[in-house]
Amino acid sequence: MSIRNPSSRRYALSIPQRLRGFPFTKPTRPGSIAYEADRSTLGAEYDTAWARRPGARVARTAISIAILRPLVTALANPTINGLDRIAHIDGPAIFTPNHHSHIDTMLMLTAIPKELRKKTVVAAGADYFFDTRTKAAAAALVLGAIPIERRKVSRHSAYLAQSLLDDGWSVVIFPEGGRSPDGWGQDWKPGAAFLALRTSAPIIPVHIEGTDRVYPKGARRPRRDSTTVTFGHPIRPVDGEDARRLGARVERAVNELGDESATDWWSARRRAATATTPSLTGPTGVDGWRRAWARTAKNKARETPKRAWP
Repeated sequence: MSIRNPSSRRYALSIPQRLRGFPFTKPTRPGSIAYEADRSTLGAEYDTAWARRPGARVARTAISIAILRPLVTALANPTINGLDRIAHIDGPAIFTPNHHSHIDTMLMLTAIPKELRKKTVVAAGADYFFDTRTKAAAAALVLGAIPIERRKVSRHSAYLAQSLLDDGWSVVIFPEGGRSPDGWGQDWKPGAAFLALRTSAPIIPVHIEGTDRVYPKGARRPRRDSTTVTFGHPIRPVDGEDARRLGARVERAVNELGDESATDWWSARRRAATATTPSLTGPTGVDGWRRAWARTAKNKARETPKRAWP
């Protein structure tokens, strides 16, 4: 009597004949015919529509109340300024904060006024947050994230964001495209300005200060510190303005909000009037060591108590 070898191909494929073909297995394809590659369902192609349905929105609200808000309060202890500047906004808007940390997203989702927050999505890097099915589902459900291509122009990403704005959803876009590697700002991309021109939605400049101390890029674990979120006045396109000029105007507004956060409103407005507002990108034309020293000096200056009015 022969004994069947468990490692043999015959034993491994000992499946009932009726279960070996289609539809129990994938259909066969003739080898002589060229087929297009299967379309990816991850990255920029990940479908997030399910995360904007009523059940998912209720779950996201519960997660925000039970987890995100207490976590942000414990780690970042945020101070929110400028809410009076956007109190009259009752429709979709484009929020454009600077970007230093993963904490920025959670901070924005707790700082945006409740009525706008109910229908707000976050533009997230398709290559980072949507590279695996688990991360994609978590980002879409917990953060309301939508995939955006950061390294190339994508019609699908632009159309998705535009269609959501047209449907009454606000969008949080980080124009820098990624977290700062050294605590200074990076060059801005024109995506937010392009969407504003296409949809007529107002752009709300936002400056976030302090998250680079809480959880900077490359850190293994966060640490507790205080942060400040400052909202600016809404900015709308003017006749004849293109995406480049509108984007530059929004970037200047965020620089002015950063100056206001570092000093006070009156001093920041005086510098803005004379076009001497310091840039968030820091010193240019110098090596990395000098930028690091300048960043250290800037942090120490922020620790100096501000003079009380008057």
